[in-house]
Amino acid sequence: MGIQGYALAIDRRRGILAMRCTNSRAVTLQRRAKRRDVLFLIAGVATWTTKSFAQKPSVPVIGYLCPESPELFATRLQAFKQGLGEVGFVEGRNVKLDYRWARGEYSRLPELAAELVARNVDIIVAPGGAPVALAAKAASSTKTIVFEMGGDPVQLRVVDSLSRPGGNITGVSSLSVDVSPKRLELMCDLVPTATKLMVVANPTSPTVQSQLQKLHAAAGTLGVRLDILHASKEDEFETVFDTVARDRASGLVFTSDPYFAFRSSQLAHLATKYRVPAITQTRDFPVAGGLMSYGGDFMQSHRRAGLYAGRVLLGEKPSDLPVQLVTKVELVINLKAAKLLGQAFSSAFVAGADEVIE
Repeated sequence: MGIQGYALAIDRRRGILAMRCTNSRAVTLQRRAKRRDVLFLIAGVATWTTKSFAQKPSVPVIGYLCPESPELFATRLQAFKQGLGEVGFVEGRNVKLDYRWARGEYSRLPELAAELVARNVDIIVAPGGAPVALAAKAASSTKTIVFEMGGDPVQLRVVDSLSRPGGNITGVSSLSVDVSPKRLELMCDLVPTATKLMVVANPTSPTVQSQLQKLHAAAGTLGVRLDILHASKEDEFETVFDTVARDRASGLVFTSDPYFAFRSSQLAHLATKYRVPAITQTRDFPVAGGLMSYGGDFMQSHRRAGLYAGRVLLGEKPSDLPVQLVTKVELVINLKAAKLLGQAFSSAFVAGADEVIE
């Protein structure tokens, strides 16, 4: 082979080697590209999965603002959950309740309401009276609020009107405050010879003045004199009953007030101890051994508050939901307590009672 042949052979060999190197490099690049594609695919799936979970609707949260303790509020809370369940919401399944308990310290309600607003709950439920509703309303003008109370929400300026509450708030009222004069009348029916009765009022209540005005007007019609006693703390209750017993008043009438209502057991005990005929707003009093009660059906008002809370969670606006009125009132009497006090109910009185405890 000549020099030219060798040169040609070498060029061919170089070409083959160059081609092999090129092919090898191409294969390597192709493998790297496939690897990158796989990594990008995995990263894309991870990103999509994360976004899909982030976009998944979260469980709604109800901020539950309560003036008392879980123990004292147990029956009311049960009624609220019943109403909530009727709309399809069950705590722990598809709704969460974030509780704030004032435990009888009503001055803490504004602070606790502000906490719920800061936690950005979906709605605030404010059951248990005017102080709770007013605290919730003051805490936010945008957060949806569903209240439950016994007073007139229009008179208290909680809502603009019953049919069109307006703004961010609606709820339920049992109007227990309006029947305070009826309690006075019932006590006069029980003790027809009564010339003087005593009334217990909570001076811190937002409805106290309107109740006392109505009670004085009713007393004038009934021909009895009223003495007003004040109590806003548990340690003042015994002084109240001691005063009634020493003064030998014919009976004791409690104004409508949540603080009194949730201390029915203590009040019933003191009424028995001092042998004082007394009437309060809630059935808890005669159930605990007190003489009688007359007021709104709190189980229905709390149940309806649960219904409204559920409807708001489903998308209805509070401004479109008129304030509901629980117009049913109930008279509950305790015959055993009457016997201990030496105050027998007439047959007509018993016949007119919604429930008789024997």
